[in-house]
Amino acid sequence: MESITLEQAVALLEQNTAVITDIDNIPLLQVSGRILAQDMKASFDNPSFDRSPVDGYACRAADVEHASKDAPARLKVVREIDAGQYSTEEVKKGQAVRIMTGAAVPPGCDCCIRQEDTDYGEDQVCIYRPEKPWGNYCFKGEDFKKGEILLKKGTRLTFVESGILAGMGCTQAPVYRRPRAAVFTTGDEVVLPGQPLPPGKIYNSNQALLTARLLDFGVELICVKSIPDNPPSMAEALKEAAPEADLIITTGAVSVGKKDIMHEALAQIQAERIFWRVLAKPGMPTLFSVYQGVPILSLSGNPFGVAVMAELMARPMLRKMKQDDSLKLIRVKGTLADAFGKPSKGRRFIRAFWEQGTFHLPSGLQSNGVLASMAGCNCLIDVPAKTPALNEGDSVEAVLL
Repeated sequence: MESITLEQAVALLEQNTAVITDIDNIPLLQVSGRILAQDMKASFDNPSFDRSPVDGYACRAADVEHASKDAPARLKVVREIDAGQYSTEEVKKGQAVRIMTGAAVPPGCDCCIRQEDTDYGEDQVCIYRPEKPWGNYCFKGEDFKKGEILLKKGTRLTFVESGILAGMGCTQAPVYRRPRAAVFTTGDEVVLPGQPLPPGKIYNSNQALLTARLLDFGVELICVKSIPDNPPSMAEALKEAAPEADLIITTGAVSVGKKDIMHEALAQIQAERIFWRVLAKPGMPTLFSVYQGVPILSLSGNPFGVAVMAELMARPMLRKMKQDDSLKLIRVKGTLADAFGKPSKGRRFIRAFWEQGTFHLPSGLQSNGVLASMAGCNCLIDVPAKTPALNEGDSVEAVLL
């Protein structure tokens, strides 16, 4: 298929993307950002004892029923229980125990008195206010109860879920394996950062840009290479990566020039071409193929085109692979604070900064080969085909980065 809409392209990408069902059991301190692969059920009540929510005294509510500042209830303090301590000795009528926040309430007590409502007595305590039965009292299983499903399969784990898992006593968690991706950049005109820059050459920004964004998306990078503009070299790289990769992304060499070698390289390995060219700029010559069940997304070599299509195409693929709804594209609407003077014959995405319903355009160029003006931008304005020049105050819609 050629020259299809972005929506048609994404549908084909997702259609040819497999959901990852392999499970890794990983240490609890590494689970943030991962997707839970099974329901997590509590194996005990938490806390496993009744406890005090205050620093003060545990006693019987009946013993302080009429307590007041003028006529305090006087109770004998029989012992102290700190957090982490536990006593099975029953507290009898007329008695109290000094207790700390989080400590287990001993048998016989049905309330706790804040120390601010007492004289802080050590052998005997005066209590200046009454408390109802079960007042200032946390029951066993207040956080969660045995058998309760605390976290459901498919939950994206954050710091909160990490804490819940720790409270369940877990040292590790079952999560879906990360997608494994290979990244190949092409272009005899590019050199890697750190090397001398000969005349006529530019540094390879696509490799750093793309790999950094894939890491943002929670991908495991298994291979990152620069490949010469030579079809057999690219074909060999694709063949070597395919057995281990869930996704291969290439940049450059997808148009119709003499050095656009991706078409020939894919033909050499007999990859199935799914589509070529998308009705959107930048990144129109995007090429998508499948080789031995592995999707190969071949992006244009323009840095801004790589940034845009990584967002609009690779992101939906990885959302499906990972079963991770945090990767869902979010659209926002607002008005332009700046004019965009160029009419859009075809659909176009332009970089911008969105804040409280207003879109601000960067001062630099919007050219496909320019990346510097994307610094500080947080969205891509979606300009429909056949749109005249945009003016300040026009209503637009954008995809958040």
